[in-house]
Formats: sequence, C-alpha cells, structure tokens
Amino acid sequence: MLTRMIYISRAVGPQTTTVTTQILETARRYNKAHNLTGVLCQGRGLYVQVLEGERSAVNGLYRRIVGDNRHDHTEIVHFGEIESRQFKEWSMALVHLSIDDPMVAMKHPEFDPYSANSTAIMGLITELLSSSSAIQNPG
Repeated sequence: MLTRMIYISRAVGPQTTTVTTQILETARRYNKAHNLTGVLCQGRGLYVQVLEGERSAVNGLYRRIVGDNRHDHTEIVHFGEIESRQFKEWSMALVHLSIDDPMVAMKHPEFDPYSANSTAIMGLITELLSSSSAIQNPG
C-alpha cells in the first residue's frame, strides 16, 4: 500500500549547512534502501517533510524521525494512501523556507505549517519545487 505522510517539526538549534548536509546524506541512504521518496523543507526554525512509500517503511522512518534530537514538536499533518508518488525522482530533495525567498515572502508571508492544512502545505511545496532556485542537490 503506497502512502504519503506530511509532518512538521521545530529545529533544536540552528539549521546550519552542516546539520542539513548530515540530514540529507542520512536520508538519501536510508530512503534509497527502503524505497522511500520525498522532499524536506527547512527554514525559519522549521522542518516540513513529505515522505512517500509503502506504509510500513513510512511508519518506520517516522519512528526514527521522532527520536531524532535535532528537532522537536513533531506533528503529523497528513497520512493517507496514494495512487502514485509525486516526488518519485528524489530520494530526498531539499527546499529552503526562507523569508528571503520571494515565493515565500510575497505569496506566503505568514506561512505557519502548524496552523496550515495539508492542502496548503503541499501547494507551497509544489510552488517552491517549480522554482529551480528552490531545489538544492536533488538526488
């Protein structure tokens, strides 16, 4: 059964290039081994992640994520069955949710994933992914 999960969390400490690189390297290895795909959005002290894959693999990864001490206040925004993957080309893509990004600043100036519904979150992620400057090192 193919599923999609969207979760949000708050960063513990600064979201540095070193931390982001470690997260992406670990995610890409783990996700490839478990046939998971998705996108990680980070910035403003937040993480928003979409995971796609078989239900047991997505649940297993989420258990690992909840135990990761680099973030807290983890909440599932959406979990459901899907017909096909939206992010099948990425074991994990990265999008920055920066207030300096014109897409976020102009179209979503007060974006707060803790109060947004899953449709709004997926809409923002889709918009950001359509901007070539938003994607960092897809792989």
